[in-house]
Amino acid sequence: MRLGLALGYWGRGPDPGRLSLVLEAERLGYDSVWTAEAWGSDAFTTLTWIAAHTRRLRLGTAVAQMAARTPTATAMHALTLDHLSGGRLLLGLGLSGPQVVEGWYGRPFPESPLTATREYVDVVRQVLRRTAPVALDGRYHPLPYRGPDATGLGRPLRSIVHPLRPGLPVLLGAEGPRNIAQTVRIADGWLPLYWSPLRTGLYAEALAEAPEGFMVAPLAQARLCSDVAEGLRPVKAMLGFYIGGMGHARRNFHAELMARMGFADAARRVRELFLAGRREEAVTAVPDDFADEISLVGPRERIADRLALWRAGPVTDLLVTAPDTATLRVLAELNA
Repeated sequence: MRLGLALGYWGRGPDPGRLSLVLEAERLGYDSVWTAEAWGSDAFTTLTWIAAHTRRLRLGTAVAQMAARTPTATAMHALTLDHLSGGRLLLGLGLSGPQVVEGWYGRPFPESPLTATREYVDVVRQVLRRTAPVALDGRYHPLPYRGPDATGLGRPLRSIVHPLRPGLPVLLGAEGPRNIAQTVRIADGWLPLYWSPLRTGLYAEALAEAPEGFMVAPLAQARLCSDVAEGLRPVKAMLGFYIGGMGHARRNFHAELMARMGFADAARRVRELFLAGRREEAVTAVPDDFADEISLVGPRERIADRLALWRAGPVTDLLVTAPDTATLRVLAELNA
């Protein structure tokens, strides 16, 4: 199992301490570093900055949001950064949810998310292969555009830049069962959210169809500390926000995922509290058991025992969010 460092997205602004974490991860032998985006900082600019300061780490987006760019624009970002980094990019994509897609990007959330995702990946791969001009008779991403307001002058085009790697890996963030099954069919890897090494049976059927070399790369918070309860607080704060606030009362993919993992009542309670403005209570309502399952928190011996569970399953790459170099170092030593 390879280790990656997941930096996520910015809060109020850039954290100057992140570069020291990245450089320490590279020194310790970590395989990759990952950036993200929500409705603030973008994933590719930060990753380009990291590429300029590193030499070996693979560079991943976990995830770049599909609604933020047309698929051809995303492919342009990917092939450009892949050239500049010497072939180190891993392109992780995610659809996000209606609240962000419509509220921030000003686009309609697709009626058929699986179709939209499939078309998006198809176009990206066409650009990267560069075997022919890009064309797709698609429902969501038609190329050339032939809508009612089209001029009729558009024609299929082929990238003027030759991609460094036509087979640049494409990974998808997927939560629902059908979405995961499609990811196994069309992508090079899966970026799970809220992965529990105690519940791998939930995904056994879909992953049984995965081709050789398919990446399973979940994200997990990690923290070396003596007080487990205190170490779980940032995990619970993240869960409270995602389950309570990252979605609408009628549609919240994160809450639905928590429910499928056996915590339906708790997910419902967290959402009720968060939407009522009682955010601290929402965080407290996140079960410690759930937060603990999806993270690596505690003294070295405890982390070692729990890391063994992650290594025993189908995970190929563990992407950790760690607050300090001591945590990174312990994980590297235990995973050696």
